[in-house]
Amino acid sequence: MSTVLKWIVRIFGVLIGVLLIIFLVASAIPALADPDVGDDHGAGASSVQPSYTGLQREFPALNETAANPTTDAKAELGYLLFFDPVLSENNDIACATCHQPDLGFADGLPLAIGADGTVLSRNTPGLWNVGYAQNLFWDGRLDSLEVQSEIPLTHPDEMGVTDTAALVAEVAAIGEYASMFDTAFTDGVTLENIENALAAFQRTLISNNSPFDEYAAGNVDALTPSQRRGLALFRSGATRCFECHTAPTFANDTFRVVGVPSNDPGRAAVSEDGAEGAFKVPSLRNIVLTAPYMHNGSLETLEDVVDFYADGGGRLHGQENVDVFVQGFDLTDQERLDLVAFLYALTDESGLPAVPTAVPSGLPVIEPADNPARAEVAAHNVGDNTGIDLGDREPMTIVVQAGESVQTAVDRARPGDTIEIPYGLYHERVVIDINDITLRGIPNDAGEWPVFDGQGKLTEAVIASGNNFTVSHLDVRNYTDNGVLVEGVTGVHFHDIYAENVGTYGVYPVRSTDVLIERVEVTGVDDAGVYAGQCENVIVRDSVVYGNVLGIELENTINGEIYNNHAYDNTVGIFVVLLPQLTSKISANTLVYDNIVEDNNHENFAPPGAIAGIAPSGVGILLLATDNAEVYHNEIRNNKTTGVAVFSLTSTGAFDTNEVDVGPLPEGNWVRDNIYENNGYDADPFVRDLGIPTADILWDGTGMNNRFNEESASSFPPLVPGDGWPNFVRRGYTNILGFLVSQLL
Repeated sequence: MSTVLKWIVRIFGVLIGVLLIIFLVASAIPALADPDVGDDHGAGASSVQPSYTGLQREFPALNETAANPTTDAKAELGYLLFFDPVLSENNDIACATCHQPDLGFADGLPLAIGADGTVLSRNTPGLWNVGYAQNLFWDGRLDSLEVQSEIPLTHPDEMGVTDTAALVAEVAAIGEYASMFDTAFTDGVTLENIENALAAFQRTLISNNSPFDEYAAGNVDALTPSQRRGLALFRSGATRCFECHTAPTFANDTFRVVGVPSNDPGRAAVSEDGAEGAFKVPSLRNIVLTAPYMHNGSLETLEDVVDFYADGGGRLHGQENVDVFVQGFDLTDQERLDLVAFLYALTDESGLPAVPTAVPSGLPVIEPADNPARAEVAAHNVGDNTGIDLGDREPMTIVVQAGESVQTAVDRARPGDTIEIPYGLYHERVVIDINDITLRGIPNDAGEWPVFDGQGKLTEAVIASGNNFTVSHLDVRNYTDNGVLVEGVTGVHFHDIYAENVGTYGVYPVRSTDVLIERVEVTGVDDAGVYAGQCENVIVRDSVVYGNVLGIELENTINGEIYNNHAYDNTVGIFVVLLPQLTSKISANTLVYDNIVEDNNHENFAPPGAIAGIAPSGVGILLLATDNAEVYHNEIRNNKTTGVAVFSLTSTGAFDTNEVDVGPLPEGNWVRDNIYENNGYDADPFVRDLGIPTADILWDGTGMNNRFNEESASSFPPLVPGDGWPNFVRRGYTNILGFLVSQLL
């Protein structure tokens, strides 16, 4: 062998050895994996059972700590300390100075006023139901009421205590306090116990008996007609208020950028993954008592707040990172009044503690405050609260009479009833909150279903929050936001529905459990024809979707089945996804089988800013950040970008990494035994610009244990892991490929 040839063999051997070492190292490195969210994933219904309506929801656990369980003695002590100026450096400021009970435990000012008249940087938040909050302060810097108390106590611009030991000694020298601390705690007066007592008192500030709560419990007359219309708007696809202000707290422990003009960095100042200008979603309970609004107190009235969101929040000012749920909407003058009227129905001061006439220190106590909003509350909340008359009758069938609205018939219903709608043309929105209701159309002799036509003005045809709800045999057209929306309940059955040109979603169950959607046909919507979001146990079958941005979508949903459907001429045929900044933090265990998914090459016509706008045209089935999906026995053909795509959230480039509060990787997905024909022949520019070759299957190389058992399908990368690969080989390959693809993207 010549010397040159020997050197070539040696060099080749070294290269092979280096590659082998790289592969062995990659195989030994733990694969990047998403955190396990466990059983507390947030998907599915939280409605109380048994109940009269589906609007009664389980309150979360109090943020009580094991080290400081609440007792009456602690709460009583905390109550007095809350009103006592002795806790401030100059004995002139109490907690109640800024958190005044008569002002919703806020202060009625745009910005808080601290020591010596110092104007602080943010609006004082109310304290009602603060015991349910997991993040405290506008920026969520702390998660403990006990620790939170120390911030205002020691901040130089607030209560200003410079020597906490001196404060403890001052309190201990007051005989009544010393005795109360000895009763409440085993170790008497300490700074920690002062904070523990204040926290215990704040956890007693519960508001849960408002007119809305009475309505949710079954007293249908507890809300005025205006407030009931406002409730429908609140949970409609137009305003989407309910997406962030979730019952029963009407709050949310996420941080949102709504775009109030401000130089305040918000969450970004306290967390590396915080978005610039993001603030915690506040509770709307007793919100009418706490004006002005927003983190900087810049909006004086609730009407101003509604107008701000109707204008699209910060989008009006050109801000780019505004939350996806702040899209703007159109309201008539009456609808604006109705929405604000509903917010008044969230008022309940039945647990309001009286301002003590004196405190143990003998220092002056704040004077009760006059809150003019209370007169407005009294004027708005004039529903009948004398009790719930459920009636004592057997379930019956109620037929909508000639000249009668469907809503009038629904209002006569009781649990177990069936409302039948004769064939005809109806221009209305129907709201159903009672459990165990069936709403069905009666076809004419030609088999045509009753037509609900929103005339391009009404938001939805049907909004329901009743458990065990069935809706069927309806033709729904020309609504601005959705066809049929069901929110927060258990037991939903949509069947035999046609929806066309109804805005965002054709059928729209959200935060619900045990959902069956079958024989539904949807076309012409600018998001998903058939959509289930943040749900648990969903079946979509025997349905047809075409001419939509997304044909069928399961978003942040666990345990789904999509089978025997026909998805064609959509931007994306079937979409299974995990998105950030939602209550549910999981998308897992979806079966997609026996579907025909073809010709999904429609241009993406989602409105600006909508998440659906990220979907590239020409994708048959898209698995985005979802886990443990199984895609099999589908016919997938003529989708110009790809037949099946498996991607992570971060690969899309659509999300600021600071906003991604879910596991972004697709993991454990299995694509097998599908029939492919003529996919990937003309990739969408989004994919083409990445330089990715088109194929039947596209995978971005992220996420462990993804398997592709498709012998006849083309793929990118050309070699994809199959079911028979050993774990260490799959891990090494995924680690190397993920790195290479990350450099490409």
